[in-house]
Amino acid sequence: MKATRFGRNAAIAVIAAGALALTACGSDNATGTTGGTQSAAAGNKVTGTLTGIGASSTGAAMDAWKAGFATANQGATVQYSPDGSGAGRKAIIDGSAQFAGSDAYLKDDELEASKAKCGPEGAINIPVYISPIAVAFNIPDVKELKLDAATVAKIFRGEIANWNDPAIAALNAGVTLPDLKVTPVNRSDDSGTTSNFTDYLASAAPEVWTDKAAGVWPASLKGENAKGTSGVVKTVTDTPGAVTYADDSAVSGKLGTASIKVGEEFVKISADAAAKAVEAGKPVDGRASNDVAVKLDRKTTASGAYPVVLVSYHVVCTTYETKAVADLVKAFETYVVSDEGQKTAADAAKSAPLSKTLQDKAKTAIESIKAKA
Repeated sequence: MKATRFGRNAAIAVIAAGALALTACGSDNATGTTGGTQSAAAGNKVTGTLTGIGASSTGAAMDAWKAGFATANQGATVQYSPDGSGAGRKAIIDGSAQFAGSDAYLKDDELEASKAKCGPEGAINIPVYISPIAVAFNIPDVKELKLDAATVAKIFRGEIANWNDPAIAALNAGVTLPDLKVTPVNRSDDSGTTSNFTDYLASAAPEVWTDKAAGVWPASLKGENAKGTSGVVKTVTDTPGAVTYADDSAVSGKLGTASIKVGEEFVKISADAAAKAVEAGKPVDGRASNDVAVKLDRKTTASGAYPVVLVSYHVVCTTYETKAVADLVKAFETYVVSDEGQKTAADAAKSAPLSKTLQDKAKTAIESIKAKA
């Protein structure tokens, strides 16, 4: 991303992470924190327990972040419940968590509601994780397919019943497609992955995907469903002919993935391709100067960009009840966005590291997190 475009917003996002954290557990969980806001690996040590709720897509990265942070800060623990992005945003707003993990940035009404627990400036969105969403399928002897937005939309709307449908065959010359029933599998919970996936479909194939982008799957559509990233991946793995959308880090084994048509080319799923798609985005209108929510361009024709991508945020409060909580949040978030933290996530989850511009602004924003007392 360009510094002129995202510099100011990146700073905001980091603050947000701190802001949300404030409300949730206050001084009840973060105790004995020492001053200092440097990286967990290189700065002053902190102790206490930090509680987060949210996206399941970042499970592998979160496990790696928790372990790295605890190793550098003996006596500090991060608890994270992967209940879904919707649950995370609700928890930060009602104060039952100190930070939220969300694959969708806070909506305007959620930002307003966050002021009750996060102070007059409310909560902010800090990007911490960039990853492609795979269109993953279980077709015996087929590991790769080429699909365009309209065909993906028809598959998930139930308008394509078999894998040897002419629409799929036309995009995949030379591939032997079986006469096998297509079973779409969607998330049953309020999911940021669903929000990003349906945003792609609604933007790139509006003539087919007539529903609005949302974190909850359209009730009118038939198909199987399961809770969480692990739930949909397991269902597809156990069901020949099944197909789902899931964070690429969770897709392995017998499952194949689709290359997505962008402009006149088909782009394979990768962290680099996801990063290129994010670079084509822009700041969300009407947000505070330090909120780093990114509006993605799902219809980009940029070469090598994979548009079915999610940016996962840590949503935090701008103001915490106590200095102990603020220091703990700042230490953890600084570690997450550091070179070490981003490499740890990339190694564990195949995610794309934050750009240098976003990373630097995030660090500055984290430093601005404050406490009431």
